[in-house]
Amino acid sequence: MKNRFELGCDGPMTLVVGVDGSDTGWRAFHYALGQARRQGARVVAVFAESFPAASFAGAGALALPIAEDSADELREELRTDIEKLGREHGVDVRFVVATADPVLALTQVAEEVRADAILVGASTHAAHKLFGSVAVRAVRSGRWPVTVVP
Repeated sequence: MKNRFELGCDGPMTLVVGVDGSDTGWRAFHYALGQARRQGARVVAVFAESFPAASFAGAGALALPIAEDSADELREELRTDIEKLGREHGVDVRFVVATADPVLALTQVAEEVRADAILVGASTHAAHKLFGSVAVRAVRSGRWPVTVVP
């Protein structure tokens, strides 16, 4: 038998978590930190910087861009807080900014880092009932187990 990389064979070693500054995003990050601390894993926190218009076809006002200054400020605030929490909990944490739809960003990073699982915060947006939440779309990718943290 060929020696082949297998995801999740010895427990999770790398967890990818979506972060966006929301309450549910922070809960997902804290959940990932706890799991990583207990199991000796690392956490890769992914911030999807933009949402391509195609992912919101027909969404109208939902696809409004964030002002550049606000986006820079949010990104740096997230990076600072995430790295600080990683140090406080003794967990190896990496912050990644990806310019893509959230699902594409999470799955691309998960592929790159050979993640064992993806964690996301539960959606609080009504539009996700129409277009599909990040969690549902990530599950449909079929490659990683997805934990949705309320």
